[in-house]
Amino acid sequence: MSKCAEAAAVAATVPGAGMGKAGLRPSMVPRQASFFPPPVPNPFVQQTRMGAASRLQIFFLGIILLPIRVLLVALIILLAWPFAAISTACCPEKLTHPITGWRRKITQPVLKFLGHAMFLSMGFMVTVKGKVAGPAEAPIFVAAPHSTFFDGIACVVAGLPSMVSRNENAQVPLIGRLLRAVQPVLVSRVDPDSRKNTINEIIRRATSGGQWPQILVFPEGTCTNRSCLITFKPGAFIPGVPVQPILLRYPNKLDTVTWTWQGYTFIQLCMLTFCQLFTKVEVEFMPVQVPNDEEKSDPILFACRVRSLMAEALGIPVTDHTYEDCRLMISAGQLTLPMEAGLVEFTKISRKLKLDWDSIRKQLDEYATIACCSKGGRIGIDEFAEYLKLPVSDVLRQLFTLFDRNHDGSIDFREYVIGLAVLCNPANTEDIIQMAFKLFDVDEDGFITEEEFSTILQASLGVPDLDVSGLFKEIAQGDSVSYEEFKSFALKHPQYAKIFTTYLDLQTCHVFSLPKEAQAAPLIASNKVSPENHDESTSDKKDD
Repeated sequence: MSKCAEAAAVAATVPGAGMGKAGLRPSMVPRQASFFPPPVPNPFVQQTRMGAASRLQIFFLGIILLPIRVLLVALIILLAWPFAAISTACCPEKLTHPITGWRRKITQPVLKFLGHAMFLSMGFMVTVKGKVAGPAEAPIFVAAPHSTFFDGIACVVAGLPSMVSRNENAQVPLIGRLLRAVQPVLVSRVDPDSRKNTINEIIRRATSGGQWPQILVFPEGTCTNRSCLITFKPGAFIPGVPVQPILLRYPNKLDTVTWTWQGYTFIQLCMLTFCQLFTKVEVEFMPVQVPNDEEKSDPILFACRVRSLMAEALGIPVTDHTYEDCRLMISAGQLTLPMEAGLVEFTKISRKLKLDWDSIRKQLDEYATIACCSKGGRIGIDEFAEYLKLPVSDVLRQLFTLFDRNHDGSIDFREYVIGLAVLCNPANTEDIIQMAFKLFDVDEDGFITEEEFSTILQASLGVPDLDVSGLFKEIAQGDSVSYEEFKSFALKHPQYAKIFTTYLDLQTCHVFSLPKEAQAAPLIASNKVSPENHDESTSDKKDD
């Protein structure tokens, strides 16, 4: 188990484990109870409530400020374009050598000045803390929390370092030329080797001895509401070079900048921000963090340590939320399911335990037999460890806690087996349905009750608050459901299985995107998922 996983296990407030102090939030708060509401607010949702006075103020200020600021921003972009064009003239879209000489000496100071002028024209009052490290001291900047497109102000304050961006963004008129002027690392989503090429390019630039500009990365990979720091992607930490953390704060009474997956749109935020008299932002440059030998060989460990330092300085917790959780949440919302749906922690903790999925497939029948024998009986942690042939450890207790819903120190082993069945055989729906029905048909009369029906759906979907009463009445002829009725319902409503397959695909992408040493065990080899570049690229939504 990696040091990062150990740190998460130690800091986890597992019910009954005696960890943590009452009333205090630990530095690490993993989402260890996916069947329950997460211990931190959903970081992908932002709801800004405005009173009548605020709305009135925005209206009257907007009449004057909005048109002026829009014109100023447009004017500054037009002024900056010729300098960007000069800087990138005769240069290929994907640079093989850094821009040097007179073009860089002339254009960079002007572009930097115009960048400051643009944010000032939008009403941003910027406070800078700390000292910006030079290229030799810290080749890479890591900025967090990433909560808005306005975070680009960190790039201006840091001296226009390179950024990681989608190739499509470089094609956008005007903006594309300005982006190319900062010598970005471009990512292509249609190239299957793009992930590997991007990492190699970051390594090449970061180890060039200052020949290339510094690189600015938002390691969270997506926008949050700044309530916590979600999992850092390892891209910025793979080169094993010193990094300088950058903290971003927006200490305003009214939040008009946060751009999460559920909240205001791009246009709405621009209008609300432009209608403010001013918007405060603090950019703090923390001391440079140098990786030790162990962290150089383990970028996940390095990312964990830097994230913990940044969270401590910000006074917020860290969580095991990832970009993949965000995508899963959106899929759940489209199915009108609870936004925290899915066995989010089940796969992660299983990966920490380094479970061999091929072996589990072979043991699944044995587990199912054990679960059938229990016939609704519950098992404790010792029996659980014995069945899995694993020692009792903090991480195993986390997995056990996922299914210990009433915190009585026992779990229903049948639910765990259903979870394994779905993970190991996500495409073979009928076999899973048959196994689930068999496990919960306690008296073997070919029928299951509404309570058992509810438990099956909760175990297989990880949806604790799904109201099954209506569904049960739709498919049941009486007070119970036959196997044929249950099978017919499950096969006719494949949308409920989508929440699983979405999560499994995304988790497979996430694991395959890690360095080889971090890939303890592929999750589902049969999925044949090609990893998309959900890293630090810029998108038209909230992912980077």
